[in-house]
Amino acid sequence: MLISPPFGGGRAPVLARNTVASSQPLATQAGIEVLQNGGNAVDAALATAITLTVVEPTMNGLGGDGFAILWDGEKLHGLNASGRAPAAWKPEYFAGKSAMDLIGWNTVTVPGMVAGWIDLSRKFGKLPFTQLFKRAIDYAENGFPVSPVIARQWREAIPILKNQPGFSESFLINGKSPQAGQIWKYPAQAKTLKEIAATEGESFYKGPLAQSMVDFAQATGGCFTMQDFADNQSEWVEPLAFDYGDYTLHEIPPNGSGIAAQIALGILQAANVKQYPANSAQRIHLQIEAMRMAFADVYAYVSDARSMQIPVTSLLNRDYLASRASMIDHSKAGSYGAGDPHSGGTVYLCAADESGMMISYIQSNFKGFGSGVVAPGGIAFHNRGMSFRLEDGHPNQVAPGKRPFHTILPAFLTKDGKPTMAFGVMGGNMQPQGHIQFVMRFVDEYLNPQACSDAPRWRIDDLGKLTVEASMPGSVVEGLKALGHEVAVQPANSLDFGSAQAIAKLSDDADSAYIAGSDHRRDGLAAGF
Repeated sequence: MLISPPFGGGRAPVLARNTVASSQPLATQAGIEVLQNGGNAVDAALATAITLTVVEPTMNGLGGDGFAILWDGEKLHGLNASGRAPAAWKPEYFAGKSAMDLIGWNTVTVPGMVAGWIDLSRKFGKLPFTQLFKRAIDYAENGFPVSPVIARQWREAIPILKNQPGFSESFLINGKSPQAGQIWKYPAQAKTLKEIAATEGESFYKGPLAQSMVDFAQATGGCFTMQDFADNQSEWVEPLAFDYGDYTLHEIPPNGSGIAAQIALGILQAANVKQYPANSAQRIHLQIEAMRMAFADVYAYVSDARSMQIPVTSLLNRDYLASRASMIDHSKAGSYGAGDPHSGGTVYLCAADESGMMISYIQSNFKGFGSGVVAPGGIAFHNRGMSFRLEDGHPNQVAPGKRPFHTILPAFLTKDGKPTMAFGVMGGNMQPQGHIQFVMRFVDEYLNPQACSDAPRWRIDDLGKLTVEASMPGSVVEGLKALGHEVAVQPANSLDFGSAQAIAKLSDDADSAYIAGSDHRRDGLAAGF
């Protein structure tokens, strides 16, 4: 692994025995404080995550979902803490619609994130659950200065969400969002956090907080019932493993879309992507083509695991991936539909401690603030339900109690059965694309986590258009155009390419320390001791 940064102006990585990396410095410091007070990596991750709901409300909130992959010192565990559709969401509930709404109550599934916090703490945490809320409650009660990036995202959300139930009352001051440097306080959210902490989430799913959310829904156009909340539970899952070179990439299985990154990597291996130089237009061309193929399959076949019509083993079958790779023209951009495998707004963080425990964790309200609906007490709901489909027979068709297709992806790399790196890249469909770019930088180019994050990125956006960062070399952009790609170069301050955090082991030794990186595209901070 190359320790020194290969990209001019990049951040230096953090080397430490205990470390946390997140998208917001105050949240990272909350995690470090927990480690210094005797907590482990899971405690640190949870304290960081809880704090993020306060200090980065533009990306996540108490009404969101979460996922985790963690190494407990001996093996990997996966946690799916995504919620399910309310019982009222039968197909006829959406009669007359051709597609799911993008914001509002008809995008809100039961929030699963709080349940995930509880399950992680009970199974792997060392400290009392209430101790993990200290910094979050303090910032909600006494305030914190809003950063320029968060202030920008806050401002841009107003025209879209200001008329949604509870949004303006909760997140605007005299009709305006807070400016950069302005102190933001939210005492009502502090009260909710105290209730969640004191009851270990019982109030959120079966008690007063649940009743408050249900009452608010019934009064403002939602359809939640107390039973919808009482039926919610997280699920421990076996991470989906796929070998790439000498390493194994682990992703949360469907309803998560991490399999998209694994499909793309399998296609790239079959296409012999390493025959082309790193950072060349030719190599990036193959990455883009493989990602387009992976998206075609994922959008056609991936859903709640209970409704999948194609097994994940078929989508990751090496012969099938080789057949997909054979369709790629190495000299020209193409377009692809789904194959036939019969013959896939967010904060990401990671933490690691000197005992060897490592956790890759992600939580989200999906698109920015999410649905725009904010229940009393600062419970901002996600809009994850917008990812359901309304076509009869589609595996991701909306149904009561069903989990929607999910874009948020924690990732984990191992080598020879030992932990190597916890990492993630946030940002809608950027996430699996970010994963393949991150993995290839780390595995094929031997870059450290910070350098993997600093490297210029490409993205196929939600409309299928290819975009690249302003830092992408001009020769690569021209090379991609020569290969038939229509390329849009985004401004230097674009937030379209996600934000990444990563922590890797420096060596396989039991006494090894970690090397951590955080993204310069947002307010990310990696810290340790």
